[in-house]
Amino acid sequence: PESTVDVPSPWQASLRLGFTRDGGVTRLTRRAHCGPLRVQKVLYPEGPGVCHVIVVHPPGGVVGGDRLEVDIDAGADCSVLVTSPGAGKWYRANGRTSRQVVRLRAAAGAAIEWLPQETIFYDAACVDLEHEVELAPDAVYLGSEILCFGRRAAGETFASGRITQRTRIRQGGRMLWWEQGTLTPQGLASPLGLNGRSVCATFLAVGKAVPAALQASLRAADPLLGVSQVKS
Repeated sequence: PESTVDVPSPWQASLRLGFTRDGGVTRLTRRAHCGPLRVQKVLYPEGPGVCHVIVVHPPGGVVGGDRLEVDIDAGADCSVLVTSPGAGKWYRANGRTSRQVVRLRAAAGAAIEWLPQETIFYDAACVDLEHEVELAPDAVYLGSEILCFGRRAAGETFASGRITQRTRIRQGGRMLWWEQGTLTPQGLASPLGLNGRSVCATFLAVGKAVPAALQASLRAADPLLGVSQVKS
């Protein structure tokens, strides 16, 4: 008889969080999850006004076919910081595409900080990343991502695979940022890509204008650091 190999079913996980302002405290007041995405507890290292949550993915890594959805609503005057306990790991595709969808909404006077730790793409990973932010006219958003292609310390490069990204940020219903692209080993090796490097990072901020002196000091800190300000 022919031997067969059982392929585990992909995870379909979602997490929905809602925050409201209670006096001077930002509280997590709505929490729902399906599958392995959780928030175990809230933290207040900056004081009661800023609620920190750590999104935990218990399997520890994402395999081909997995789908993760994170949906966060920050109510009026809330301040929320969302992070992760460690690096995100996206394993080889095994013929299936993995997907992550993040939707963030901030009401009037609210602020959302999306600051996960680094994301590691293993060789042959095939991943779609979608990030959507909806802000009230006076809401604030800070978001970062650190992408690591392959594991060079372990002697593994990102020799095959595909990473697709889409990022949309709207404020008051008006589009402020729209970016999409596909990252492949060939593109990363190009001088128009990462020129052979394996790590890149992006930080986006929507809020008050940044002084020109601060922009200049950031540019001077590292010749590989690009800094720009988009007029709204």
